[in-house]
Parts: sequence; structure tokens; C-alpha cells
Amino acid sequence: MFDLDKWQEIFNSINRHRTRTILTAIGVFWGIFMLVLLMGAGQGLQNGVEHQFRDDALNSVWVRRGTTSLPYKGLATGRFLRFTNEDYTALKTNHKEIDHITGRFYLSGDQLIKYKNKSFSYNVRSVHPGHQVLENTIVTHGRYLNDTDIEEKRKVAVIGKIVKENLFEEEDAIGKEVTLGGIVYVVVGVFEDTGGEWEMRNVYIPISTAQQLYAGTDEIHQLMFTLGDLSVEETKVIENEIRADFAARHNFDVEDRRAIRIFSLAEEYQEFKSLFFMINSFIWFVGIGCIIAGVIGVSNIMLIVVKDRTKEIGIRKALGATPQSIIGMILMESIFITAFAGYLGLAFSSFTIYAMSFVEVEFFRNPQVNLGVAITATIILIIAGTLAGLIPALQAARINPVEAMKAD
Repeated sequence: MFDLDKWQEIFNSINRHRTRTILTAIGVFWGIFMLVLLMGAGQGLQNGVEHQFRDDALNSVWVRRGTTSLPYKGLATGRFLRFTNEDYTALKTNHKEIDHITGRFYLSGDQLIKYKNKSFSYNVRSVHPGHQVLENTIVTHGRYLNDTDIEEKRKVAVIGKIVKENLFEEEDAIGKEVTLGGIVYVVVGVFEDTGGEWEMRNVYIPISTAQQLYAGTDEIHQLMFTLGDLSVEETKVIENEIRADFAARHNFDVEDRRAIRIFSLAEEYQEFKSLFFMINSFIWFVGIGCIIAGVIGVSNIMLIVVKDRTKEIGIRKALGATPQSIIGMILMESIFITAFAGYLGLAFSSFTIYAMSFVEVEFFRNPQVNLGVAITATIILIIAGTLAGLIPALQAARINPVEAMKAD
């Protein structure tokens, strides 16, 4: 039941200690504001980093060739390794954990692509069909490269959305012929890519076609594969096995880390997850520290209120006020200050996070806070404010009426 007299007493008490109450409320406000704001900023930072991983499969492993840095069986250092189709086949055959695999053969620089009277320069990637999964490529029209394209060394191409729009505009690209480096290719597919506009400026052709037409070789510049749902620890075991296989096949010391470079996206992603766990732990530590400081401020202001109202409380008790009514009066004031300041902190922090959501930089995107977590934090703050007012309330309930009326 709403008690108008009690609320008038609470507001009169707040008005008598206006400066102290405002400063205490600011402490509570700042605690919840900082906690929610830091959580939102931390989530924005995490979203930004995860956005950088969107272009490639998170379970992908990349094998890059390098130069030997350790002598091995009389062979000098500084030998440049050369990957071939044999390495691709060995990986695919010997390691059953691999579910998608591709090689890359790079053409030098951008290639001029012509269609009718239009011509543009784009990057051309010659790959295996498994590359679609590695690069999170989404085919929107037609199809991707397939095993038959590789086996028959077909002159077919899958073009990015930007390439299609520039060359064909509204015209359907599937089945049309384009000239790439002086050689005619048939467009069999159009794709979009989670990596954004830059990735959609690429053109994919069969690796076997590129090897034959542009170099007359079986060389592969890079190998990439995915390892299903293996854990990071299991991925490391496979990496070590692959390094040993390559060392035996290419005659280099298995401890020579510069001979081949094996990069696991899963390992890097796990490192970032561990980093953000520590960041989030730090955010909670700082935020809770701010909240505790605010709650202590509430307790202190209520102790002052009880001390200043000692005579009044004594008179109340002499007139028959029960200890429960005295405790309730003090607690209501404590809860009101905490709840009001906490709500303002939640509202202002939510508005600030909303304003931050319009800022997009490379490693910061879409800051947000779980509403349930924010409301829970505010409720916990109010409960803590109640407990903070409990000690002064109990102290007020123990006041001796006779001694209280003698107090100055």
C-alpha cells in the first residue's frame, strides 16, 4: 500500500542531505554505467575481431612453402621448397581427417578480363573445388568449380559479384564467354563472399588449367585444408604429422620452421577467445569494483542520516513506533537512492552504446549488451543497496528513546 507520509519523509531526508545524496547517487550511477558501457565496448571489440575471421573457414589450416634455415643430410641452407600436385595428392590421401582441400596457383598480377567491348583487370585465383569451403564462397548463380573441371582442364570461370556487375551489368553471365589473358573461358558461376566487396572482385579458374596454360608445370604455390570439428589440440597433432611428411618428402629438418609455414586459423581464433575471456573478466572486475564503491557510499550516507535523525527516531520509538517501521523507513530511502541512480546509469549507458553502434572501424563493430545481463546487474545493485542500508537501519532500530532525546 502506498504510504504518502513515509515518502514525504524520505524526500525531506534526501533534501536535508542534498549534496551528500547526489554524490552518493553519482557513485551508484557511475558503477552501473561503467559496467554496462565496458561490457558493450568489450562486445564491440570482440565482434570486430570475429568479423576479421569471417572470410575463411575457422577450421582451416594453411601450408606455405618457405626456405630452409637448417642444414640437413649435407644439403645447404637457403633451399627454396617447391610444392607440386604430388603434395596435394599426398595430403588428401594420407590424412583422412582432412575433409576439404585445395591448392592455389598464383598468376602474376591482375589479369585483363574482356567481354564484348568492356575490359577490367581483376585478381585470378586458380584453385581446386574445395576452395569454396575454405573461403566461405557463396554461389548465387550457376555453380562452382568441380572435379571434372580439374581432370579435364576445362576453361571455365566462376566470377565474383562485382566482376559480373562491371562486365555484364543486368545481363545473365552464365554460359557467356570472356577472354582472360588472351584465352577464352566460359562463365559457369557467380559468387558472393562473406569477406566483402574486395573478395567479390576475384575470378576462380581450375588450377590444372592455369598450371598447363600459364606455366606448363605441376607447381602449387600454397595448400589449404579444413579439419572438420577437430579440437585445437588434435589440430596441432595433425600439423606435426604433416610437417614430418613434408620434411621426409622434401629433405629438410623437421625442426626447421622456416622450410614450411603451417598456419591454423583455429589456433589463432582460440588465442583471441582466451584474450577476450581475460578482457571480459577484467571488465567485470572493474565494473563490480565501481558498483561496490557506490554501495559503500549508500551505506555511509545512511549512517549519516541515522545519526542526524537520532532524536527524531527516539521520539518515534517513545510514541510507539516499532523497530520494523524504523528499519523499513531507512531501507526504503536506501533502496530509492540505489534504484533511481542505478536506473539512470543503465539508461545512459544503453544510450551511449547505441550511439557507439554507428561507429564502425576495423576492429570494432556493433557494440551491444545482453539486456538480461544488464537488468540482472541492476537488480543485484539494488539488492546490494538494500543490504547497504540494513546496517544503518538496524542501528536506528536499537536506539534508546531516552538517550536519543538527550542527544544534540
